Amino acid sequence: MSRPDIHLVDADHEIERQFRLVMRRLPGGVCIITAGQGEDITGMTVTSLTSLSASPPRLLVSINRQASSFAPIARHRLFGVNILGSDQQVLAERFSNGRLKGWERFEGTDWTHGASGVPLLQRSLAMIECQVEEIIERHSHGIIVGRLASMELSHRLSGLTYWNGQYVQIDHEADLDLLAEVSIPLAHVR
Repeated sequence: MSRPDIHLVDADHEIERQFRLVMRRLPGGVCIITAGQGEDITGMTVTSLTSLSASPPRLLVSINRQASSFAPIARHRLFGVNILGSDQQVLAERFSNGRLKGWERFEGTDWTHGASGVPLLQRSLAMIECQVEEIIERHSHGIIVGRLASMELSHRLSGLTYWNGQYVQIDHEADLDLLAEVSIPLAHVR
């Protein structure tokens, strides 16, 4: 068995660097969290979204407290979740571009205001409006517990993930074709 490439040292910055390398091995679904009201809107790309509970429906998202989206979420107590499809990598890159702020991230994109007023991105695999139930501040981040207010689900079955520093597209039909090529019975994956 080969030896791991990671060797812990006492320096905090080295441990943090190595921790980031470890966490890059965990693929994450790509979402855009949107926030704000009226023309004062913003959004950011995240992979830190997870389900907390199905009954009652709650989700968690972890956001750096220095991120431009954190303050409007804390202030308005609302946010949108836009789960991206495999064809939306450009959108993910746009909302993670540090040179674009607030409204600029939405320019040229198809979006609408949800019932609560929060911006939602059209053509997402799913769009969710959430009310903030709780914000737990720990270290550099806020863990935001969202109570689902509304949901809209697309019929498309393609997803965008982020793994090892790059976007990876998951296309249901194409991936089933690949599995068939390596002789995995499709009855086991449908």
